[in-house]
Amino acid sequence: MGDGNKNCFACCFSTATTSSSSSSTIKLLFFIVPLILVSFIVFVLVPRNSTWVLISSLPSSSSSSFAPAANSSEKFGAATHAEGSSRVGTVVDSIVHGGLEEEALSDEAALNHPASPPLAVEAVTKIHELNETKEDSLSITINGSDSLNISITGTPNATISLNESIALPLKQSRQVRTKLDKLEAGLQRARAAIKEAKNGSQLQDRDYVPIGPMYWDAKAFHRSYLEMEKQFKVFVYKEGEPPVFHDGPCKSIYSMEGNFIYKMDVDSKFQTKDPEKAHVFYLPFSVAKMVQFVYLRDSHDFGPIRRTVIDYVNTIAQKYPYWNRSLGADHFMLACHDWGPEASFSLPYLQENSIRALCNANTSEKFNPVKDVSIPEINLQTGKLTGLIGGPSASRRPILAFFAGGVHGPIRPVLLEHWEDKDEDIKVHKYLPKGVNYYDMMRNSKYCICPSGYEVASPRIVEALYNGCVPVLISKSYVPPFSDVLRWKSFSVLVSVDDIPRLKEILTKISPRQYIRMQRRVRQVRRHFEFNSPPKRFDVFHMILHSVWLRRLNVRISDDHGVMPN
Repeated sequence: MGDGNKNCFACCFSTATTSSSSSSTIKLLFFIVPLILVSFIVFVLVPRNSTWVLISSLPSSSSSSFAPAANSSEKFGAATHAEGSSRVGTVVDSIVHGGLEEEALSDEAALNHPASPPLAVEAVTKIHELNETKEDSLSITINGSDSLNISITGTPNATISLNESIALPLKQSRQVRTKLDKLEAGLQRARAAIKEAKNGSQLQDRDYVPIGPMYWDAKAFHRSYLEMEKQFKVFVYKEGEPPVFHDGPCKSIYSMEGNFIYKMDVDSKFQTKDPEKAHVFYLPFSVAKMVQFVYLRDSHDFGPIRRTVIDYVNTIAQKYPYWNRSLGADHFMLACHDWGPEASFSLPYLQENSIRALCNANTSEKFNPVKDVSIPEINLQTGKLTGLIGGPSASRRPILAFFAGGVHGPIRPVLLEHWEDKDEDIKVHKYLPKGVNYYDMMRNSKYCICPSGYEVASPRIVEALYNGCVPVLISKSYVPPFSDVLRWKSFSVLVSVDDIPRLKEILTKISPRQYIRMQRRVRQVRRHFEFNSPPKRFDVFHMILHSVWLRRLNVRISDDHGVMPN
C-alpha cells in the first residue's frame, strides 16, 4: 500500500481518536476500514487478464451487432469465386466427399438495420468474413450449450467461456436473437445431422432408401433429404404477371421451367406465405417466355431481357428487405432455356451471389458448381411421361450404341464424321430412316450416345435413363444434373471429344457383367429424373429443391446485410 493510503488511514484514525465524543465519526470509520482492506485484497489477488478486462475491451453494444472477426466490403460473389471449387467444408462437399468440418453456431447480426435499403443494382456488398491475418481481433460464437465464447486471435490461450447466468457481461455483449438467427440455428442443426449421418446407420424410409455406388454418400444424402422435408421453406414472390412471370412452357424441351414454376406456385409443403420463415426466395420468371414475348426475333439484342430481369429484381428489392439483406445469396432462379445464363448476367449479384438452377450448366460460361445447380433438360411433348419410361432387360438389347439427331455445335459433326454408317454395332444417324422409331432404338440399345449440341445440355440424357439405356456423355465443361449427390461414372460412360474415334473400343472394353451393373443402376436412379404430377418423393421436382437446399446450407445470412460462406 502506498504512503498516500497510509497517511489517509492515519488521518482518519487520528480524527476518530481525538473526536471520540462524535458517534457519527466512529460509525463512518467502521465502514471505511473494511472497504480499504477489500480493495487491497482485490488489487493483489485478481489477475490482470481476468474476464472483466476482456469484457471491457468489447465494442459497445449500441454501435452495432456482433460479427465474427473483421468486416469486409468485398463482394460475396468475389469471395465465392476466389475460393471456387477448392473451398472445403461445404455441405455439398460433405455429401460428395464427406468433408464437412465441425462448426460453431455464430450469434451474428441480432438486430435489423432500420435504414432504407438501396436498389438492387445500387447496393453495396457487405460481407462478414473471418479475418485470419488481423491480430487481436475478436471472434464471438455460441456453442452447443448456449455459452458465449470469446476468443482473441493473435493472443495465445485467450479463450474464455462465460455461462449465461453471469448477467452483467452478457447484457453488455449479446443482443436478442431474431427470427433469422433462429432460422440459421435450424440450418446449423441440419448441417450437424448430415455430418453425423456419414458414420451412422442407414435410416429407414417408407418410400425409398438411397443405397449403392450411384451416390457419393447415400447416408448423407438421405439424411439431408429428410432434413429438407422437415424444415425447408421457400417464399415465392407474388409480383409479376404472366406470361413472363408465374408461367412457362410445360410441353417442350424447356418444360422444366414452366412445370417448376407451376409446382412452386401451388405447393403447400415447401412454400411459405411468411417471408420471415423462408430459407430461400424464388424469382418466378421464365427465360423461355422472355425469349418469346420480350426478345425481338433475330435481333441478337439481349437488352430487353436484361431490363426485364433488372426491373423485376429492383421491384422486389424496394418492396421487401430480403434481397438487399443478403445481396441475393438466399435467392434462386430456374431456367432451362439456353439463354438462362445470359439472363442471369443482367445483375452482378444475380450471377455471382444467387443460386442459379440451370439446364445449361456450362463451367466455361461461369457456371459455378459450388453455388449453382445443374438440372436435367426434359422434353415433355405431351406434358406427361406416358409411354416414355420402360425398356427390356440388359440381355435383350442387341445394338451396342445409338444416336440420331441434328448436326449442330462443335461435337456432333465429329461424331458423325467417324461413325455415321460406318459400323453395324454403332448406329449413328443424322436422320432416322423411315419407319424407325426413336424410342424403340433406345430401348434396343445398350448405350445411348448423348453429345452436346449448341449448348452442353441434351434431353437425350434423360431419355436414355427413361428407356433403361446407359448414357454416353460427350461434352466439354458440362456438369451433369445433381452431381452433388449422384456419382455419374457408376451408371454412365464419360467420353472426351478427342476419344470419339475410339468410341467402339471404349464401349467393348466394358465387360458384360459391368454393363449389367450399370444398366441396373440406371433403372434405380431413374426415379430422380421422373416428372410427376403431383410430385412424388425423390423425383425431379424434389431433387431440384434438394440441390437448392444444399446450396443454402453453404451460406449463413445475417440481418445486417452479412453473408458468410460455410
